[in-house]
Amino acid sequence: MFAEENGLKGDPRLQHISQSIRVIPHFPKNGIMFQDITTLLLDHKAFKDTVDIFVDRYRDMHISVVAGIEARGFVFGSAVALGIGAKFVPLRKPRKLPGEVFFEKYSLEYGTDCLEMHVGAVQPGERAIVIDDLVATGGTLSAGIKLLERAKAEVVECACVIGVPEVKGRCKLLGKPLYVLVEPRQVDECF
Repeated sequence: MFAEENGLKGDPRLQHISQSIRVIPHFPKNGIMFQDITTLLLDHKAFKDTVDIFVDRYRDMHISVVAGIEARGFVFGSAVALGIGAKFVPLRKPRKLPGEVFFEKYSLEYGTDCLEMHVGAVQPGERAIVIDDLVATGGTLSAGIKLLERAKAEVVECACVIGVPEVKGRCKLLGKPLYVLVEPRQVDECF
């Protein structure tokens, strides 16, 4: 579900967050309109508003694990984890974590990849959210859900700053709710 459909309709923070995201046409390949959140991070108010909205949503849900997707999910996930008093668990690309790992392969809109998580990072029964900057196909978030469930965590929800319009009709990924702040900006809306 999009934040505007869940009590934040007309909230000026959502418009500010959206406007702070730069669009890079044809990156990393032709036809992709890359949503660059680095400009959101440069705007301390937009960054704080983004984190605050997520913290307000998850503060009273008894979440003990915030799992962030490499790499941009680390930025938002770690801040949200601090804000709600949960631990942060990085879900990383292959061969980036030392020690024993779980792994899950998945498809992207422009290729394939794999996520890994340390064995023992999550305990059975812990309540978790998975966070990333953007959801397009849902493949990366679904891989994150599968990793956490393999560790016997209870995945409560997935959260993203940006969600393509096509996910509006899909409120769930692998049966888990999806919470999105804004839709992608188009190139003609760029600064």
